[in-house]
Parts: sequence; C-alpha cells; structure tokens
Amino acid sequence: MSPPFSPGPDPHGTGQVISTVRTLLRTEGLNVSLAAIARNCGTTRTFLYQNWRSVTALYLHALQAELADAFATAARVRPSDGTVPGITEHLTEVVRAVRRHPATAAVARSSPEEFAAAHTALDGPLVGIATDRISDLLHPLCPHGGIWGDQALASRPWKILWIARPAALCPEAVGDRLREDTLDSAFADLLGDLLKPWASAPPRTRS
Repeated sequence: MSPPFSPGPDPHGTGQVISTVRTLLRTEGLNVSLAAIARNCGTTRTFLYQNWRSVTALYLHALQAELADAFATAARVRPSDGTVPGITEHLTEVVRAVRRHPATAAVARSSPEEFAAAHTALDGPLVGIATDRISDLLHPLCPHGGIWGDQALASRPWKILWIARPAALCPEAVGDRLREDTLDSAFADLLGDLLKPWASAPPRTRS
C-alpha cells in the first residue's frame, strides 16, 4: 500500500515566503531582489508583488520575525522572573541574541546607511515591536495597573531601547569576548540604573 501523499511547503503560503526571506536575509542582507526571493520560494515575482508590493515590505516582515525570535530565544535561555535582576538578565540576553544574529551582520554589511539609521530611529514597526516587548517585561514591576499604572515606569521602555541599540547593533564585536562582555555589562549597569526605583518590587506573575 502506498504511503499517503505528503505535499511539500506551499510556495504561496505566508509562512514559507517569510521563512525564505529570513534565510536569505541572514546571508545576503538587504541586497536580495524580488526575483531571487521568488526563485527560492518556488513562486513568481508577480505573486509576491501582488501580496507584498515590494521587497522592502518582505524584509520588514522577516526582520519583525527575527526580532520576535530573539526575545523568544532569550526567554528560553534567561527567562525573566518579573524582578529587576531577572528583567535585566533577560534583556541582556536579548541584546546578545540580536548582536550575534547573522542577519544583524548581513544587514550591516549590505546596507551600512540604513543600519546606522537603525541606531537612532524614533519610530517604525521594529521600534514599536521592541518597545511593546519591553513594556510586557516591565509590567510585573507595578502591582496596580502594570506599566500604565506608573507614569515613570511607562517612560522606561523607550529609554531602555535607546541604551540597548548600541550594544545590540554591534556585530563587529562578535567573537571578541572582552568587547562583548563590556557591551553587556555597560547595558546591564545602565538598565539597572533606569529600573532602580522598582528594584524592591516582589516577583509577580501576570494574570
């Protein structure tokens, strides 16, 4: 009896397209054309254009997925317990994951001007995702209302992102243990200063 037919990945599926772009992003940075993406997906440029309009939109989706993956990786390696030390360890791991990610180096190599601009970007989808993730991590520090129950705490996600980017967007430090340790320590120290007013908050699980 023949085994049941098992189709391969759907070249028109969103997951397959974004997964392919992520793979290309990790090696070629932002230099890959829509035609190359279509070829690697097993679909056509017309299909990609009809659904995403531009290669820039595809790369944005891929970068959003990579950023989410960095937070997920940190959650497995250094999960936060809702305290300032736990949050600090977790976010330091996020910084390290972004810095060591192959896409970070590839984008820096292929698009130095855009990469430099990412250090100081004030808004945009990636900035929004990062601040939202940081906000979620800070939520347990305020027992009444979470981050929005404390005006000072609500100002911290943006400040944390501002000090995180120089340490995270530094792929040239990867492989230099002293330099990486210095970046991580500096970030952790600055983060500790920013969160010092909440250092005595007990661990709290979000309901």
